[in-house]
Amino acid sequence: MHYLRSPILAALMALILVLTGQTIAVARGATGPAGGMVLCTGTGPITVLVDENGQPIGPRHICPDCSLSLFAALGPVQTLLPRPSRWQAVAFVSQSRSSTGHIAPHAQARAPPFPPV
Repeated sequence: MHYLRSPILAALMALILVLTGQTIAVARGATGPAGGMVLCTGTGPITVLVDENGQPIGPRHICPDCSLSLFAALGPVQTLLPRPSRWQAVAFVSQSRSSTGHIAPHAQARAPPFPPV
């Protein structure tokens, strides 16, 4: 059963990507509304988005680039750690480095390789 779970999950994720990929592409390429029209009704004002010809358009799409940030609201709340009540001095001990006796090679310039014939 453990070996079957991974391919099923991979196939499910690929299917979700195929089904939602077209919607994300349409949302990214759609033009925004040219403006909004406020209609006063008996229940309160309603804003209707219109195109450049004044025709009403549907609701705005959620930005596909920012839609994943909505999952941050579902995660645990990140809290800052409390500041320490007192500070401690930290002593760094430097160790002497001994040389192995090797001399660093000198830089030698050379010409670029010849092109193959």
